[in-house]
Amino acid sequence: MSPSPVLVVQNDPADPLGPLGDWLTAAGLTLDLRRPYLDDELDQLPATLGGHSGLLVLGGEMGANDDQVAPWLPQLRALLKAAVDDEVPTLGICLGGQLLASATGGEVGPSPEGPEFGAQLIAKRASSATDPLFKALPITPDVIQWHFDAVLELPPGAIQLASSPGCDIQAFRVGRVAWGTQFHIETTPEVVRAWATADAEALTGYDVERILARADAVHPDLAEVWAPFAAAFAGVVLDPSSVPKVRTVATQMADAITDPAEIRAALAMQMQAARPSGPVPIELLPPDAR
Repeated sequence: MSPSPVLVVQNDPADPLGPLGDWLTAAGLTLDLRRPYLDDELDQLPATLGGHSGLLVLGGEMGANDDQVAPWLPQLRALLKAAVDDEVPTLGICLGGQLLASATGGEVGPSPEGPEFGAQLIAKRASSATDPLFKALPITPDVIQWHFDAVLELPPGAIQLASSPGCDIQAFRVGRVAWGTQFHIETTPEVVRAWATADAEALTGYDVERILARADAVHPDLAEVWAPFAAAFAGVVLDPSSVPKVRTVATQMADAITDPAEIRAALAMQMQAARPSGPVPIELLPPDAR
Protein backbone atom coordinates (compact mmCIF):
# COMPACT_ATOMS: atom_id res chain seq x y z
CA MET A 1 0.00 0.00 0.00
CA SER A 2 1.52 3.30 -1.10
CA PRO A 3 1.75 6.15 1.44
CA SER A 4 -0.31 9.30 1.20
CA PRO A 5 1.36 12.03 -0.87
CA VAL A 6 3.96 14.49 0.35
CA LEU A 7 2.71 18.08 0.32
CA VAL A 8 5.16 20.15 -1.76
CA VAL A 9 4.88 23.93 -1.50
CA GLN A 10 6.45 25.97 -4.30
CA ASN A 11 6.57 29.57 -3.10
CA ASP A 12 7.93 31.19 -6.24
CA PRO A 13 7.59 30.37 -9.96
CA ALA A 14 11.36 30.94 -10.27
CA ASP A 15 12.18 28.07 -7.86
CA PRO A 16 10.53 24.89 -9.16
CA LEU A 17 10.95 21.40 -7.73
CA GLY A 18 13.38 20.43 -10.50
CA PRO A 19 15.40 17.22 -10.25
CA LEU A 20 14.57 16.89 -6.55
CA GLY A 21 11.08 15.85 -7.59
CA ASP A 22 12.50 13.13 -9.84
CA TRP A 23 14.73 11.83 -7.04
CA LEU A 24 11.83 11.67 -4.59
CA THR A 25 9.43 9.93 -6.95
CA ALA A 26 12.15 7.47 -7.95
CA ALA A 27 12.49 6.68 -4.23
CA GLY A 28 8.81 5.77 -4.00
CA LEU A 29 7.04 8.99 -3.01
CA THR A 30 3.93 10.58 -4.49
CA LEU A 31 3.97 14.38 -4.54
CA ASP A 32 1.10 16.84 -4.15
CA LEU A 33 2.45 20.11 -5.57
CA ARG A 34 0.82 23.34 -4.47
CA ARG A 35 1.70 26.79 -5.86
CA PRO A 36 -0.11 29.24 -3.59
CA TYR A 37 1.10 32.28 -5.55
CA LEU A 38 -1.42 31.24 -8.23
CA ASP A 39 -5.00 32.38 -7.88
CA ASP A 40 -6.30 28.84 -8.20
CA GLU A 41 -8.27 26.90 -5.61
CA LEU A 42 -6.36 23.68 -6.36
CA ASP A 43 -3.08 25.40 -5.46
CA GLN A 44 -4.17 26.75 -2.09
CA LEU A 45 -2.64 25.31 1.06
CA PRO A 46 -4.66 22.79 3.06
CA ALA A 47 -5.82 23.68 6.56
CA THR A 48 -3.97 20.69 8.04
CA LEU A 49 -1.53 17.99 7.00
CA GLY A 50 -4.17 15.30 7.30
CA GLY A 51 -3.90 13.08 4.24
CA HIS A 52 -0.22 13.90 3.69
CA SER A 53 2.73 11.77 4.76
CA GLY A 54 5.31 14.57 4.60
CA LEU A 55 5.97 18.23 3.87
CA LEU A 56 8.52 19.80 1.52
CA VAL A 57 8.82 23.59 1.29
CA LEU A 58 10.88 25.24 -1.47
CA GLY A 59 12.53 28.63 -1.74
CA GLY A 60 11.43 32.05 -2.96
CA GLU A 61 12.56 35.63 -3.27
CA MET A 62 10.40 36.86 -0.35
CA GLY A 63 11.51 36.84 3.28
CA ALA A 64 10.26 34.31 5.81
CA ASN A 65 8.04 36.95 7.45
CA ASP A 66 7.01 38.92 4.35
CA ASP A 67 3.33 38.19 4.87
CA GLN A 68 2.29 41.31 2.96
CA VAL A 69 4.15 40.02 -0.10
CA ALA A 70 3.08 36.39 0.24
CA PRO A 71 -0.19 36.23 2.19
CA TRP A 72 -0.07 32.42 2.41
CA LEU A 73 3.03 32.46 4.64
CA PRO A 74 1.15 32.50 7.99
CA GLN A 75 -0.67 29.31 7.00
CA LEU A 76 2.56 27.77 5.76
CA ARG A 77 4.33 28.55 9.04
CA ALA A 78 1.39 26.99 10.87
CA LEU A 79 1.71 23.84 8.76
CA LEU A 80 5.45 23.69 9.49
CA LYS A 81 4.85 24.09 13.23
CA ALA A 82 2.19 21.36 13.13
CA ALA A 83 4.55 19.09 11.18
CA VAL A 84 7.21 19.38 13.88
CA ASP A 85 4.71 18.94 16.70
CA ASP A 86 3.05 15.92 15.04
CA GLU A 87 6.35 14.42 13.80
CA VAL A 88 5.46 14.57 10.11
CA PRO A 89 8.66 14.21 8.02
CA THR A 90 9.57 17.68 6.75
CA LEU A 91 12.25 19.28 4.60
CA GLY A 92 12.58 23.03 4.09
CA ILE A 93 14.98 24.39 1.46
CA CYS A 94 16.39 27.95 1.59
CA LEU A 95 13.27 30.05 2.28
CA GLY A 96 11.62 26.78 3.34
CA GLY A 97 14.35 26.25 5.95
CA GLN A 98 14.02 29.84 7.15
CA LEU A 99 10.25 29.39 7.44
CA LEU A 100 10.80 26.19 9.44
CA ALA A 101 13.09 28.05 11.83
CA SER A 102 10.73 31.01 12.15
CA ALA A 103 7.69 28.77 12.72
CA THR A 104 9.36 26.92 15.57
CA GLY A 105 10.87 29.82 17.51
CA GLY A 106 14.08 30.66 15.64
CA GLU A 107 15.16 34.01 14.25
CA VAL A 108 15.58 34.92 10.58
CA GLY A 109 17.03 38.12 9.15
CA PRO A 110 19.56 39.57 6.71
CA SER A 111 22.66 37.39 6.51
CA PRO A 112 25.39 39.04 8.64
CA GLU A 113 28.12 38.12 6.15
CA GLY A 114 26.09 39.28 3.16
CA PRO A 115 24.45 37.24 0.39
CA GLU A 116 25.84 34.01 -1.06
CA PHE A 117 25.66 33.20 -4.77
CA GLY A 118 26.49 30.15 -6.82
CA ALA A 119 28.31 26.88 -6.28
CA GLN A 120 29.97 26.60 -2.88
CA LEU A 121 30.97 24.05 -0.26
CA ILE A 122 29.41 23.57 3.14
CA ALA A 123 30.94 21.68 6.05
CA LYS A 124 29.17 19.07 8.12
CA ARG A 125 29.24 19.50 11.88
CA ALA A 126 30.09 16.75 14.35
CA SER A 127 26.39 16.27 15.20
CA SER A 128 25.69 15.10 11.63
CA ALA A 129 27.45 11.78 12.30
CA THR A 130 24.24 10.21 13.61
CA ASP A 131 21.70 12.18 11.58
CA PRO A 132 19.50 10.02 9.30
CA LEU A 133 19.93 12.35 6.30
CA PHE A 134 23.37 13.91 6.76
CA LYS A 135 25.48 11.08 8.16
CA ALA A 136 26.25 9.54 4.74
CA LEU A 137 27.15 12.84 3.04
CA PRO A 138 30.74 13.87 2.28
CA ILE A 139 32.32 16.13 4.90
CA THR A 140 32.20 19.11 2.52
CA PRO A 141 29.45 18.57 -0.08
CA ASP A 142 28.80 20.89 -3.02
CA VAL A 143 25.66 23.02 -2.92
CA ILE A 144 24.10 25.97 -4.72
CA GLN A 145 23.72 29.13 -2.67
CA TRP A 146 21.39 32.00 -3.52
CA HIS A 147 20.15 33.93 -0.52
CA PHE A 148 20.13 37.32 1.16
CA ASP A 149 18.58 36.28 4.50
CA ALA A 150 19.65 33.52 6.87
CA VAL A 151 18.71 31.74 10.07
CA LEU A 152 20.32 33.86 12.78
CA GLU A 153 19.23 31.81 15.80
CA LEU A 154 18.10 28.20 15.85
CA PRO A 155 14.73 27.24 17.31
CA PRO A 156 14.69 25.82 20.85
CA GLY A 157 15.93 22.23 20.82
CA ALA A 158 17.26 22.39 17.24
CA ILE A 159 20.61 20.89 16.27
CA GLN A 160 23.00 22.48 13.79
CA LEU A 161 24.16 20.02 11.13
CA ALA A 162 26.24 22.07 8.68
CA SER A 163 27.87 25.48 8.35
CA SER A 164 30.04 27.59 6.04
CA PRO A 165 32.32 30.63 6.44
CA GLY A 166 29.71 32.79 4.72
CA CYS A 167 26.69 31.59 6.70
CA ASP A 168 26.95 29.77 10.01
CA ILE A 169 23.65 27.89 10.00
CA GLN A 170 23.55 25.99 6.71
CA ALA A 171 21.48 23.05 7.92
CA PHE A 172 19.64 22.05 11.06
CA ARG A 173 17.19 19.55 12.46
CA VAL A 174 14.33 20.46 14.75
CA GLY A 175 12.18 17.85 16.43
CA ARG A 176 12.48 14.23 15.38
CA VAL A 177 11.96 14.36 11.60
CA ALA A 178 12.14 17.98 10.38
CA TRP A 179 15.17 19.38 8.54
CA GLY A 180 15.99 22.80 7.15
CA THR A 181 18.74 23.85 4.75
CA GLN A 182 19.94 27.30 3.74
CA PHE A 183 21.33 26.01 0.45
CA HIS A 184 19.65 24.67 -2.69
CA ILE A 185 19.79 21.11 -4.06
CA GLU A 186 16.85 21.32 -6.48
CA THR A 187 18.31 23.64 -9.12
CA THR A 188 19.31 23.25 -12.74
CA PRO A 189 21.85 25.44 -14.56
CA GLU A 190 18.96 27.16 -16.33
CA VAL A 191 17.28 28.05 -13.02
CA VAL A 192 20.50 29.54 -11.61
CA ARG A 193 21.02 31.60 -14.77
CA ALA A 194 17.46 32.92 -14.48
CA TRP A 195 18.15 33.95 -10.87
CA ALA A 196 21.27 35.79 -11.98
CA THR A 197 19.26 37.71 -14.56
CA ALA A 198 16.57 38.61 -12.01
CA ASP A 199 19.18 39.71 -9.44
CA ALA A 200 21.45 41.53 -11.88
CA GLU A 201 21.48 44.69 -9.76
CA ALA A 202 22.42 42.80 -6.58
CA LEU A 203 25.22 41.06 -8.48
CA THR A 204 26.92 44.34 -9.46
CA GLY A 205 30.60 43.95 -8.69
CA TYR A 206 30.54 40.14 -8.79
CA ASP A 207 32.15 38.05 -11.51
CA VAL A 208 28.81 36.79 -12.76
CA GLU A 209 30.17 34.73 -15.63
CA ARG A 210 32.48 32.88 -13.25
CA ILE A 211 29.60 32.26 -10.83
CA LEU A 212 27.46 30.86 -13.66
CA ALA A 213 30.27 28.74 -15.13
CA ARG A 214 30.96 27.15 -11.75
CA ALA A 215 27.24 26.55 -11.19
CA ASP A 216 26.95 24.90 -14.60
CA ALA A 217 29.89 22.62 -13.83
CA VAL A 218 28.82 21.55 -10.35
CA HIS A 219 25.35 20.21 -11.13
CA PRO A 220 26.46 16.64 -11.97
CA ASP A 221 28.20 16.52 -8.57
CA LEU A 222 25.04 17.85 -6.91
CA ALA A 223 23.05 14.97 -8.35
CA GLU A 224 25.64 12.42 -7.19
CA VAL A 225 25.53 13.69 -3.60
CA TRP A 226 21.99 14.90 -3.10
CA ALA A 227 19.96 12.24 -4.92
CA PRO A 228 20.91 9.76 -2.15
CA PHE A 229 20.03 12.45 0.40
CA ALA A 230 16.58 12.75 -1.20
CA ALA A 231 16.24 8.97 -1.11
CA ALA A 232 17.12 9.02 2.60
CA PHE A 233 14.39 11.60 3.21
CA ALA A 234 11.97 9.44 1.23
CA GLY A 235 12.95 6.53 3.47
CA VAL A 236 11.97 8.57 6.53
CA VAL A 237 8.63 9.46 4.93
CA LEU A 238 7.96 5.81 4.09
CA ASP A 239 8.96 4.63 7.57
CA PRO A 240 9.07 7.43 10.17
CA SER A 241 9.54 4.85 12.91
CA SER A 242 13.05 4.23 11.55
CA VAL A 243 14.14 7.50 13.19
CA PRO A 244 14.62 7.09 16.95
CA LYS A 245 12.70 9.29 19.33
CA VAL A 246 14.62 12.30 20.53
CA ARG A 247 14.70 13.59 24.06
CA THR A 248 14.28 17.30 24.68
CA VAL A 249 17.67 18.99 24.48
CA ALA A 250 19.03 22.49 24.50
CA THR A 251 19.68 24.13 21.16
CA GLN A 252 22.98 22.80 19.84
CA MET A 253 25.37 24.88 17.76
CA ALA A 254 27.45 21.83 17.01
CA ASP A 255 31.22 21.59 16.93
CA ALA A 256 33.03 21.19 13.64
CA ILE A 257 34.63 17.86 12.77
CA THR A 258 38.17 18.66 13.89
CA ASP A 259 39.62 15.41 15.20
CA PRO A 260 42.38 14.43 12.72
CA ALA A 261 41.69 10.71 13.05
CA GLU A 262 37.99 11.24 12.39
CA ILE A 263 38.73 13.39 9.35
CA ARG A 264 41.19 10.81 7.97
CA ALA A 265 38.68 8.01 8.51
CA ALA A 266 35.90 9.93 6.75
CA LEU A 267 38.13 10.85 3.83
CA ALA A 268 39.32 7.25 3.53
CA MET A 269 35.71 6.06 3.36
CA GLN A 270 34.98 8.60 0.62
CA MET A 271 38.05 7.55 -1.38
CA GLN A 272 37.14 3.90 -1.00
CA ALA A 273 33.63 4.58 -2.24
CA ALA A 274 35.01 6.45 -5.26
CA ARG A 275 37.33 3.63 -6.33
CA PRO A 276 36.24 1.33 -9.17
CA SER A 277 35.48 -2.25 -8.23
CA GLY A 278 38.13 -4.86 -8.90
CA PRO A 279 41.91 -4.56 -8.84
CA VAL A 280 43.46 -1.29 -9.95
CA PRO A 281 46.81 -1.45 -11.76
CA ILE A 282 49.63 0.41 -10.02
CA GLU A 283 52.13 2.24 -12.17
CA LEU A 284 55.53 2.24 -10.51
CA LEU A 285 57.54 5.45 -10.73
CA PRO A 286 61.27 5.33 -11.56
CA PRO A 287 63.51 5.95 -8.54
CA ASP A 288 64.46 9.44 -9.63
CA ALA A 289 60.82 10.49 -9.82
CA ARG A 290 59.95 9.57 -6.23
